[in-house]
Amino acid sequence: MPLKNDLLLRTIRGEKTERTPVWLMRQAGRILPEYRAVRAQLSGFVELVKTPERAAEVTIQPVDLLGVDAAIIFSDILVIPEAMGLPYEMVESRGPVFPRTVSSKADIDRLKVADISDDLAYTPEAIKLVKKELDGRVPLIGFAGAPWTIFAYMIEGSGSKTFSKARAMLYTQPDLSRQLLSMITESTIRYLKAQVAAGADVVQIFDSWAGILPPLHFEHFSLTYIQQICEAITEVPITVFAKGAYASLAQIGRLPCATVGIDWNTEVHHARSVVGNNKVLQGNLDPAALYASFGDIKQATHQMLDAFGPQQHIANLGHGVYPDISPDHVRCFIDTVKEHHTKPI
Repeated sequence: MPLKNDLLLRTIRGEKTERTPVWLMRQAGRILPEYRAVRAQLSGFVELVKTPERAAEVTIQPVDLLGVDAAIIFSDILVIPEAMGLPYEMVESRGPVFPRTVSSKADIDRLKVADISDDLAYTPEAIKLVKKELDGRVPLIGFAGAPWTIFAYMIEGSGSKTFSKARAMLYTQPDLSRQLLSMITESTIRYLKAQVAAGADVVQIFDSWAGILPPLHFEHFSLTYIQQICEAITEVPITVFAKGAYASLAQIGRLPCATVGIDWNTEVHHARSVVGNNKVLQGNLDPAALYASFGDIKQATHQMLDAFGPQQHIANLGHGVYPDISPDHVRCFIDTVKEHHTKPI
């Protein structure tokens, strides 16, 4: 089915477009009262992720209510460890918690490479429902967490300021670490291929905790496995977002991906100079800028767009939108991108 709004895909293909496309990480979520109303009908976050009809509904809400140029499937990066045999809970005001963690070979031997049809069928099913309901209005983005980020949660058991247990394992048990990372990578490849087969037009890899690794460990224990995923997913364009991996931007730019996401601490001209001109850049307004007045949001957005230039850019935040930001302020950002000076065609 041809897309009515294909700005995102044309930008990724390197075609000249009439304006910059815009969407937001975490756009389907707590900023919208309509999302909270859907979630209130269920037992919690995990049930929402695993209920295709509801996940599809909240995926589409930002398209209808915010006017973004792409939908991103409502899910969670931690469905992968659960499908491998390590379930998690989403605890209000604390985040994800794993009742069991991984610390030994015996723990890894109890895990498996995810079987998508048995363990993760709800996400491809939600994608099919979204594609039908969108009816070609905008593209749909699929996603997964990068293996290092998933590994970090599986070892640590929850979020952490340091992820010291996970980082210690890289030093003390590197071979065991590689074994688990390889299992996560294979599970992720299967999962993303299922998303693509269900209709995802683009996929994004989120390495949320890339920035806590020293460059050599990022290369060996993160980039290596992201590369394997990028090489395996050839059907649709891939975006890689490695938050905080400033020292490794040039290496990320050499991955076989179409788009590199950058966070709000990354200077745009530096990112372009090290990534090169053959990749699209995505980002990177500071999410906290959306707490400001409408006038200041517009000014910050114009400054961002001018820094990136009129082509090879997908407007986004430098990380996910914060849950207590007003939807009106988010709309101000989106509308400002849309109204920014017309691109030459």
